[in-house]
Amino acid sequence: MKTTTLILGCGDIGRSLGQRLQEAGQRVVGVRRNPGALEGSGLEAIAADLADPASLAGLPDAEVLVYVVSADHFDEEAYRTAYPEGLKAVLTEFAGRQRPPRRVFFVSSTSVYPQQAGEPVDEASPTDPSGFSGVLMREAEQALIDHDLPGTVVRFSGIYGPGRDRLIRQVSEGRIAPSSPAMYTNRIHRDDCAGVLAHLIELALADRPLHDLYLASDCEPAPLHEVMSWLAKQLKVEATETIQSPLRRRASKRCDNRRLLESGYVFRYPSYREGYAQVLREGGFLPEKA
Repeated sequence: MKTTTLILGCGDIGRSLGQRLQEAGQRVVGVRRNPGALEGSGLEAIAADLADPASLAGLPDAEVLVYVVSADHFDEEAYRTAYPEGLKAVLTEFAGRQRPPRRVFFVSSTSVYPQQAGEPVDEASPTDPSGFSGVLMREAEQALIDHDLPGTVVRFSGIYGPGRDRLIRQVSEGRIAPSSPAMYTNRIHRDDCAGVLAHLIELALADRPLHDLYLASDCEPAPLHEVMSWLAKQLKVEATETIQSPLRRRASKRCDNRRLLESGYVFRYPSYREGYAQVLREGGFLPEKA
């Protein structure tokens, strides 16, 4: 019998993960309020509202649950519904089943870290977020860690990749972050997000020991100015405007992915250079050669 993985909130990362797991021989069920969005993905799609317990009762049993939900809006109510309340409802539903899942994965964010002076952070670093998004994400994390079902939290840093090209577009307009003060940025390509989750699922199904928390970011935290300058060189554009606005919304820290590497994961895109080279090439951003 095939192993079943249920991907709750199956969007861009969920689709990519699901296709990898299908290729590995698993049954994959993508769960969304609008399952039509999964048309053409090759995944089995089921409609469900994670805020509705009756809706959750109709979901099939699964060996693995992946909770990779996005909030509808950037406001406190939407975040509370999507993260602590939604995850707790799922845990309650599946913990009461005759065949509970072997592992639950919750996709979280490095927004739970308050550090903003370029400090290194890892899984043991303090988390005391000030914004509602980090506070509610941290509440959801702890709900899984404290639950009887075996669970693992995966904190992703800034996700980029196909369709996530805001930084490229800013640079293409000649806009760039200042070089001083250095504002460190941490990134992970969409394909590595799916790769990390597939890797950890494989370990779980092989009954390999897993930590309850992994920090998933690529191998090279870098100043935002450096990343944007590199992009400008690839795009052959000159910076004409220094922008401050992104910096006010970002916390400067350096994410340490050592625990993830020690688990055996090998990054497809170990730094922003390899990852953005793929996005530039596949997205048609590079200037044509003369």
